[in-house]
Amino acid sequence: MPGHSDQHEDVDVVDTRDRNRSRARKPRAPAPRSQSGTHDRRRRLLVVVALLVAGWLAFMIWVPFHSWGGVQRINATPAGERPAASKGYDYVLVGSDSREGLTAEQQRQLHTGSTKAAEGKRTDSIILVHVPAGDGKPAMVSLPRDSYVPIPGHGKNKINAAYTLGGPRLLIETIEQATNMRVDGYVEIGFGGFASVVDSLNGVDICVKRAMDDPKAGINLKAGCQSLDGPKALGYVRARYSDPLGDIGRAQRQREFLGAIMHKAISPATVLIPWRYYGFATSAGAGLTVGQDTSLRDVTRVLQAMRSVSSGQGLSLTVPISNPSLSTHVGSAVKWDSQKARQLFNSIKNDEPLTVAPGGSGS
Repeated sequence: MPGHSDQHEDVDVVDTRDRNRSRARKPRAPAPRSQSGTHDRRRRLLVVVALLVAGWLAFMIWVPFHSWGGVQRINATPAGERPAASKGYDYVLVGSDSREGLTAEQQRQLHTGSTKAAEGKRTDSIILVHVPAGDGKPAMVSLPRDSYVPIPGHGKNKINAAYTLGGPRLLIETIEQATNMRVDGYVEIGFGGFASVVDSLNGVDICVKRAMDDPKAGINLKAGCQSLDGPKALGYVRARYSDPLGDIGRAQRQREFLGAIMHKAISPATVLIPWRYYGFATSAGAGLTVGQDTSLRDVTRVLQAMRSVSSGQGLSLTVPISNPSLSTHVGSAVKWDSQKARQLFNSIKNDEPLTVAPGGSGS
């Protein structure tokens, strides 16, 4: 029946639409939580960390170059014929008694004496620093300032007189002739610079072997391990009269303390604290005087040698001595053991491994 058929078709149409409406109104199940938000947060965190690390590394690299701009430069290259270059690298590290830049109050605090009393600069320490090109150990060799050697154009005298008479140039020329070694660079630090570097590190730890009461150096230290501030550290490395070994003992203390400074300078307590790292670098730069031909790479080699000595990976020596109290026309002086000293310097010049000092005395 046509009518019945039409009615049935209408019902089917309605039913289909109702099912469609019901399906459209049925609430959807919650979609699974997307992981994209978590990934984005992690990604942002990694970016921030990467930027911080990159900034820190950039700061670590920038600081030395910035400090290098504060370094003073001086002509320390001798004229005329010079010895052939060594296979490694050889530098002269000098601690001078320069009061330049120190106020009267600072001179009093550091017990350096007055500027007038110090007219005619002198060296307080002379250290030959050898950095091997091969696998040998770096070495710091003290040349006692009272060493009795020929000074070009001035006859025989204490090696310290070369610095007084002709500054770094004559000192380098004297050392080159006495050792037959070519000096590749010159680094000098004065009283004020040394004390500032120590204070920038918040003091340096040192083990004093014996009690030291030396009014001239401004110290009264008990035996034992302790932290020394700038003035006490300066007194410790300068003291002569409270050490039974005199100038030889002082040279040992100087090498020991320079190593301790580098040990503290590269410690996490310094490197990971930006203001302390910056303070050390700028203080070191402001207190240094280098030869015009001495590069930042040269100074870095010297610092690395100091670090090696402080960690036991380098040698701390004094030039072999035959007479520590030689009577001369310029007073009591130090006489080198010519044969053993020549052997030491030849070994250094040829970059031979110095596992044991050939005749030299260690600290």
